[in-house]
Amino acid sequence: MFSFFVSFVCSALLTLLVIKQAKLHGPALDSDFTGVQRAHTHLVARIGGLPIYLSVVLAAAMSIWRQPALLELLPLLLLCAFVAFIGGLLEDYTGAVRPSRRLLLTIAGAALAYLLLDAKIERVDLPFGLVILASGWIALPLTVLAVAGIANAVNIIDGFNGLASMVTICMLLSLAYVALQVDDMFILITALMVAGATAGFLIWNYPVGLIFLGDGGAYFIGFMLGELALLLVMRNPEVSTWYAALLLIYPAFETIFSAYRRMFVRGKSPAVPDGIHLHSLIFRRIVRWTVGKKEARALLQRNARTSPYLWLFSLMAVIPATLFWQNTIVLIVFCLLFVISYVWLYARIVRFKSPRWLIWRKKDWQ
Repeated sequence: MFSFFVSFVCSALLTLLVIKQAKLHGPALDSDFTGVQRAHTHLVARIGGLPIYLSVVLAAAMSIWRQPALLELLPLLLLCAFVAFIGGLLEDYTGAVRPSRRLLLTIAGAALAYLLLDAKIERVDLPFGLVILASGWIALPLTVLAVAGIANAVNIIDGFNGLASMVTICMLLSLAYVALQVDDMFILITALMVAGATAGFLIWNYPVGLIFLGDGGAYFIGFMLGELALLLVMRNPEVSTWYAALLLIYPAFETIFSAYRRMFVRGKSPAVPDGIHLHSLIFRRIVRWTVGKKEARALLQRNARTSPYLWLFSLMAVIPATLFWQNTIVLIVFCLLFVISYVWLYARIVRFKSPRWLIWRKKDWQ
């Protein structure tokens, strides 16, 4: 817990410093209140990823001092993560880095990890055996697309205060728990460091949104999440590959479903943003206004009340993944159940037939 505590304290203090100096950020202030995915009405710094990354680096330095064995892999992992992080951070500051370039940088970071850390998908577990991916021509593209996809997926679900942060904290704590079961200290310590830094940011982001995660933060956390899940599974054969699939299925399937919806249902490019993600629909059609549609306070309250729905929804995958991390058959069943639940819930909400038990009236929050 030393790593978690150090990164948490560093992140909380550094994030507060960034908030206090918000007027100096210039272009890094989020002032677009008209976009399809916007749910705030005040100027907010969107460089929350900077204190998170710096906090992880500081905690890593202290952890290496305490446990020199970490020096073998941890600096290399943070170097690879920096490649993915820098594209998002530049976008947060300039607003001029195209999604394709950010994706390419994330792919480059994953390819670097493939070479430096041997972080690659080498097997896929099946109920009655496993498939070995011996060819680098298959393992390399599959690995970089998987890691880059998760990093991009975390950025996609970062739509409301505390949403992506809490979801990824739960996933990182699950990784730490399973790493403890298989005695993988590198994964355990690194997952706790990233979780602690994210938690330190979260106390300023939720519920009032004093700072946003930004593309840099989302790409960094998503990249670390993808790499740690990959390394845990591949370094420890007793952990089923479907553990990683179920653990990350919420952001991953959100991304896949969004691309399908945009391309085949709406006939648009999958890169064009829209306002009908699952979290956006819950914001608009389930969470009720508490003051009035045009009042900033009402919008802020509605923003904060959206995230807990998705926290609980993501736990439908995180909890069974954590409990059944060795059981391939059970993990596959839960993956199918999650996909069915997602599609059913999305279809109900988009047709204005939201389940009654999801609708909280104003008096329910008081």
